Amino acid sequence: MAETLIIPKFLNRQAVYDSLIPQIAALVEGEPDLIANLANIAAALKEAFGFFWVGFYLKKDNQLVLGPFQGPIACTRIAFDKGVCGAAYTRQETILVPDVDQFPGHIACSSASKSEVVVPVFDQAGNVTMVLDVDSDQVNDFSGVDVAGLEQIAELIKTF
Repeated sequence: MAETLIIPKFLNRQAVYDSLIPQIAALVEGEPDLIANLANIAAALKEAFGFFWVGFYLKKDNQLVLGPFQGPIACTRIAFDKGVCGAAYTRQETILVPDVDQFPGHIACSSASKSEVVVPVFDQAGNVTMVLDVDSDQVNDFSGVDVAGLEQIAELIKTF
């Protein structure tokens, strides 16, 4: 298990994802504890990109419940039909929101959040078990590069 990240500075996001994804794979390889792995993934993303908030919401009963995260305090529970996280869970697809004020039903856990991308995480059977939620304090901060990189990270989670 690697416990140190080597993050290239001053490179574009694609280069950072290209460097980070294999390091995250090495970080979680052989560690069977889901919570430990999610905590390290959230920390790695926060450290690599400096995003405002990075974390996971796990499906528990009939809602999403806050899991490991990095950033300011967050909403603890989200209904499947609420906010970007609920929409990504229900639609079973990644949702990129350039301006959260323009997303109907956005849940403002923090007024500092301006854009967001939420990626559903599937288990081996194809069921959504959680979502990876990443927020920025800048409008229009995410692109297809982030969607592709975060979806690759979500695929790593499927393996444990």
